[in-house]
Amino acid sequence: MIYLDNAATSWPKPESVYLAMDEFLRKSGGNPGRGGHSMALAASRIVDDARLLMARLINAPDKNRVIFTLNCTDSLNMGLKGLLRPGDHVITSALEHNSVVRPLKKLEKQGVKVTWLSPRSKDGFVSPEDIEKAITKQTRLVLMTHASNVSGIMQPIAEYGLVARRHGVTFMVDAAQTAGRYPLDVQAQSIDLLACSGHKGLLGPPGVGVLYVGERVDLMTMREGGTGSHSEMEEQPADLPYKFECGTPNTVGIAGLGAGLRFISREGMENILAHEQSLTARLLDGLSQITGVNVYGAKDWVNQAPIVSFTTDKSGPGEVGTILDQAFDIKVRTGLHCAPAAHKTLGTFPQGTIRLSPGYFNTIEEIDFTIQSIGKIARMGSLNSKHTVKSKK
Repeated sequence: MIYLDNAATSWPKPESVYLAMDEFLRKSGGNPGRGGHSMALAASRIVDDARLLMARLINAPDKNRVIFTLNCTDSLNMGLKGLLRPGDHVITSALEHNSVVRPLKKLEKQGVKVTWLSPRSKDGFVSPEDIEKAITKQTRLVLMTHASNVSGIMQPIAEYGLVARRHGVTFMVDAAQTAGRYPLDVQAQSIDLLACSGHKGLLGPPGVGVLYVGERVDLMTMREGGTGSHSEMEEQPADLPYKFECGTPNTVGIAGLGAGLRFISREGMENILAHEQSLTARLLDGLSQITGVNVYGAKDWVNQAPIVSFTTDKSGPGEVGTILDQAFDIKVRTGLHCAPAAHKTLGTFPQGTIRLSPGYFNTIEEIDFTIQSIGKIARMGSLNSKHTVKSKK
């Protein structure tokens, strides 16, 4: 079996992630901050360790500004709805995931104005100059994805951060597809809010997300409740991370995330990125040589996250995905990838694309077999034809 859906969730996880989660449940399964006994204290240490590791990864000046959330969608909602009020103006792109689009559509109905910027056709980047031109006196936020989950095209977030900082505007980054793979520095890149998932490039399990809240931002809370600290107070504590973390956390998931972060540190993020880029470059080169295959993305792999979207002239994305799964045991994502706005920009709406997203545990041999398989499908044509494909794996 070949798994090429790491943009949805990374698989397999490092062995250390499985072991850390199992050991937590067996030996340290207390409720962090909810008691002074040894198991509760052990659970608190695991959460604190993961928070510190995440802070180091993104160069956060204070680990307590790293907030653990349900997932990246939760992080984005906390940032958007905690910051924006009727009359505010937001600048974002036409490349965003529904985790950005849908909250903003709701906020538009509540009186928030949104400007949706299209990328330049020649390279797929949203122009920093276009962002600057769109800023008004009411602009409160610039929100951009670091890399499209459809095309993989990387956006120049450091340049966006400089524009936002120059105008005193909050800058938020959706790093769902890049955290753990690409260097992120909230200080050097002028990032005020950073949202990411724990189960993709960070190699942790599902059910954990991260929101970095910078010093320049004062967010309203979306939920209130028990924090295990300040129990004498009837109002939510104002200090971080307790202001935004209430209720029992997904401690076993955070334990797994911590193990994923330690794995990245041991392997070296630059080594992980180099391997994934080599696989992406091989995919792009191989697919470009197949007649009837259309690839959507950057002009070179340097500006592309490990995500490759393509279509074929003879078969729809759903057909291609079914054949890859059933005939070749290759797992890919097809359709709109929860990002219809990005597909409209690419011209692939409403059918979408076939998305290949290699990860650190994929091999060159798997990529070559995938290219060969797609070549067979491209030559075959539609499932409705009389032709069939047989796997030679």
